[in-house]
Amino acid sequence: MPSNDRPIIIKKYANRRLYNTGSSTYVTLDDLAVMVKAGDEFVVQDAKSGEDITRSVLAQIIFDQEAKEGQNLLPITFLRQLIQFYGDSMQAMVPSYLEHSMSSFAKEQEKFREQMSQAFGGMGIPSMEEQVRRNMEMFQKAAGMFIPFAAGAVAPGSRPQAEDAKAGSQDIQTLKDQLAEMQRKLDKLG
Repeated sequence: MPSNDRPIIIKKYANRRLYNTGSSTYVTLDDLAVMVKAGDEFVVQDAKSGEDITRSVLAQIIFDQEAKEGQNLLPITFLRQLIQFYGDSMQAMVPSYLEHSMSSFAKEQEKFREQMSQAFGGMGIPSMEEQVRRNMEMFQKAAGMFIPFAAGAVAPGSRPQAEDAKAGSQDIQTLKDQLAEMQRKLDKLG
């Protein structure tokens, strides 16, 4: 694996296959997207010429993401405005402006996440999921008290199987006793 201070080299071959020299494996554009999201630095080079083609590969990843249904991130107006800047006298300023804007947005996003974490008492998403799971278990237990025959299936795994079997046989015996009592009452009426 490459050291942390140098980017991973990805080689792109004529057959459009991408080879990660750090892990010695072939990768896809989706794999590269995952690496970007994980913060992994990489450079894509043409395998034959050695030319740096990182920009075009990243643009291809964006294009592929935009093509997926429900994945649209870039509004049409923005794309039109961006295209208008190509060849314009302001073209040289656009990359640094966009980079600064995205950096500021990322910082604000991190602040928002911290505020949400504090608002929920320091619990992160996994803690919230755990709380939802516990709430669901409590709801199922409460519902089991009002729905006959559901008590045994309310909270799987909350009791050992032997206890479940014992409780189930006790429930069956109780039902049999109740049926017998009802039968005696019916016999008296008849």
